[in-house]
Amino acid sequence: MSFFNKLKSRLTRSSSRLDEGLTAIVSEAETPQEAPSARPGTAAVSLATPAPVAEPAADAARPGLLGRLLGREAAPQAEAPRRVLDDAMLERLEELLIQSDMGVETALRVAANLAEGRMGRRLSVAEIKGLMAAEITRIMEPVARPLPIYPKKPQVVLVVGVNGSGKTTTIGKLASQFRAAGKSVVIAAGDTFRAAAVEQLQVWGQRAGVPVMTAPEGSDPASLAFDAMTRAEAEGADLLLIDTAGRLQNRADLMEELAKIVRVIRKKDPSAPHNTLLVLDATTGQNALNQVETFRKLADVSGLVMTKLDGTARGGVLVALADRFGLPIHAIGLGEQIDDLAPFDPAEFARALVGDTETV
Repeated sequence: MSFFNKLKSRLTRSSSRLDEGLTAIVSEAETPQEAPSARPGTAAVSLATPAPVAEPAADAARPGLLGRLLGREAAPQAEAPRRVLDDAMLERLEELLIQSDMGVETALRVAANLAEGRMGRRLSVAEIKGLMAAEITRIMEPVARPLPIYPKKPQVVLVVGVNGSGKTTTIGKLASQFRAAGKSVVIAAGDTFRAAAVEQLQVWGQRAGVPVMTAPEGSDPASLAFDAMTRAEAEGADLLLIDTAGRLQNRADLMEELAKIVRVIRKKDPSAPHNTLLVLDATTGQNALNQVETFRKLADVSGLVMTKLDGTARGGVLVALADRFGLPIHAIGLGEQIDDLAPFDPAEFARALVGDTETV
């Protein structure tokens, strides 16, 4: 199964919420006797009035590529329920996007851009999904960038995030993928306070054929990071991936420990770390925004990885993150298997998020 098909099938909780909400909104269409409200300066359009913009007949009958791949034929649009886009409907769309965890500002922006030039037009659920997907893609395209690889050896990648976000698993998957691409990798198990995290990294290291440096439980993570840099330099490794303990944003002492790791590794290389990846758990919803704010101040975050998108109805938070911070989104994760972490594709994500199987 391709990663996109996995994404489509595993984002069902998010896409189902949007699909059910859109269906309910469109089904609330006013009776022909009622004139929908209009924004100031916009003429009201009744349901009996022909749509001001003709729908292309070819598009109405032609199934999209994704529809054909999934074995679904597009239903004729003439048979699909429609509703005139007016102020009341726009407000409902805004509420639905907020409920999907896009956040108020992003939801309002997406809805406003969707409505621009379309007020008074009769829209079906399929058309709204396509318009939403296009707008979400537009927001996210600028941040969809793979993790950059530099000629500097070793390239030091510091991985941060709160407990349970998926840091350890993400490091293991990245190491395995880079190793498969011909890169030499060293892992430093910097979460010295959790034996389970160290053991998990050692398992991934064995799978990928990547050495994992460890230290006794409770050891100074900064010292381990320094030693790992020494080894990576001596072996000519391309990448050094440094795991860190889960940092709780309300624990100043733990945050200072993270800052110490950065200070120590810069004694060997003033330009390190070359990447600081913040791993976020999609199930935390809007709290992910607070985590980005905190870690940017303490660790100079250079990019994001979003995990556990398969276990949440809050996939819209990724749109809010892109819109608010503009940080590169390097990859997204959908599960525990090695191929469940893949580079972020904004168009595929947007279509999976809204449950869109057609290109509108």
